[in-house]
Amino acid sequence: MRRLLLLAPLLLIACGEKADLPITAGQGATPTLPAPKKTMLPTVNFAKVVGWAAGEKPTPAAGLAVAPFAAGLAHPRWLYTLPNGDVLVAETNGPPRPEDEAGIMGKVAKFVMTRAGAMVESPNRITLLRDSNGDGVADLKTPFITGLYSPFGMVLVGNDLFVAEADRLTRFAYVPGATAITTKGSKLADLPGGLRNHHWTKNVVASSDGKTLYVAVGSNSNVAEHGLAVERNRAAILAIDAATGATTLFATGLRNPVGMAWNPVTGDLWASVNERDELGSDLVPDYMTSVKPGAHYGWPWSWYGQHVDARVQPANPAMVAKAIAPDYALGPHTASLGLAFAAPNQALGPGFASGAFIGQHGSWNRKPPSGYRVVFVGFDAAGKPQGLPRDVLTGFLNDKDEARGRPVGVAFDARGGLLVADDVGNVVWRVTGTPQVAAR
Repeated sequence: MRRLLLLAPLLLIACGEKADLPITAGQGATPTLPAPKKTMLPTVNFAKVVGWAAGEKPTPAAGLAVAPFAAGLAHPRWLYTLPNGDVLVAETNGPPRPEDEAGIMGKVAKFVMTRAGAMVESPNRITLLRDSNGDGVADLKTPFITGLYSPFGMVLVGNDLFVAEADRLTRFAYVPGATAITTKGSKLADLPGGLRNHHWTKNVVASSDGKTLYVAVGSNSNVAEHGLAVERNRAAILAIDAATGATTLFATGLRNPVGMAWNPVTGDLWASVNERDELGSDLVPDYMTSVKPGAHYGWPWSWYGQHVDARVQPANPAMVAKAIAPDYALGPHTASLGLAFAAPNQALGPGFASGAFIGQHGSWNRKPPSGYRVVFVGFDAAGKPQGLPRDVLTGFLNDKDEARGRPVGVAFDARGGLLVADDVGNVVWRVTGTPQVAAR
C-alpha cells in the first residue's frame, strides 16, 4: 500500500491523458488511427464496481426487452448452448499468477483490477441452466462440472464435451440430458499456462466435421515486455486434432483473441481481439476479423496491420511486412470479448437478422471509458461487416461511471433469445424483441 501511495502522484499525471476523438472514430471498416501518445504511466480510469440494485437491469435498445435468465451466479463469464437447449455457463476467474503480479506495475494492476471486480476467487465450475417450461427464465441451476482450473470455453462434438481450462484442453464424456458430469475428464492437449498467465482465458470452437478444435490463447504481456520466450503458442489461435491432441499454429499476431464464431455466410472463422494498451485513449482499436489460416496480424511488432510499435525491441520488419489489417474495428480499449453471429431463429426482430453481437467488457485504459455494453454489427449479403456498431444493451455504467455490471460472453438459446453473461452483476441476461417487434 505504501508503494501505491508513493505512486499516486504519477497515476494522477497519467490520468490526465484523455481521448481526442469520439469512440466512433475508432470503429468500422476504416477507423481513424492517430499518432500514439506517450505518457509516463498508462492512463488509469477504471469503473468501481457497485453491482445492480434490486429491480435494476441494463437498458435495451428500442424494440428490445431484457430480463434475467439466471441470477445469483458467481462470476459468470462464458456461455454455451447444448443441442437439447440446456445452457452451460462457466463461473470462473483467473488462477493464481504470482509472476504476473510481481513488481510495482503488477501490484498497481492488481489493485486496479480488484477495484474493478476482476480479482474475485474463481468458482472453477461449469453450471447448467435449464428453462424447462420455455418462459425465458432458467428454473434449474445446478453444478455441471466442478473442480476445474479456471475454465472458459466449451464445445460439444458428438458426445465429447471439450472444456478449455487455463492450461489444458480437457475432454469429458457427455450424456444428452444429463444435469451433471461426475466422471473425470482426460487431458487432450496442454495449453500455455504457468506462473505468468497474463491472459488466462482460453476459448474453443470446433470445425464443422468435429475433427479440429480451434483454441484462442492471449499473449503473456502487453507488448512482449517479458521477452518472446514466454509467448510461445500465445497471441494466437491454435488448431488441435480432436483425436490425438496434436497442436499447430492456425494464426498468429492476435494479442488477445477471445470470442470465436463461424461466419454463417462465408464459413470463415471470426474472432474478437483485444489490442494493446498504453498508446493513449484513442489507440489501439479492439477488433473483430476473419482469421485466415497461416496469417499473422502484427502483435507484438505492429498494430492494426503494419503500424510499427517502436516499444518492441528488437524490431522485426519481416514480420511487420506480413501483418494483415483486421476487418472491423470495435473501438479502442472496449475489451470486446463475446462474439456470436445471429442465429437463424433469433428473437430480436428483423433488424438483427444478419450480423454479429459483441459483448464489450469495458475499458480501464481510456478516458472517458469505452465498452460496457453489448453491440450489434450488421453484415451484408456477402458476409462482410458494414456501418457502425449499434447498441443492444447499455446502462452497465451508472451516471457516476460506476459499474453495475460488465458483459462478457454472448450466445443464443434454443428459442432465439440472446444470452449475455454479466460477471460483475452475477447474472445471465436474456434479450428478445418486444412482442410488437417479434410479430413482424
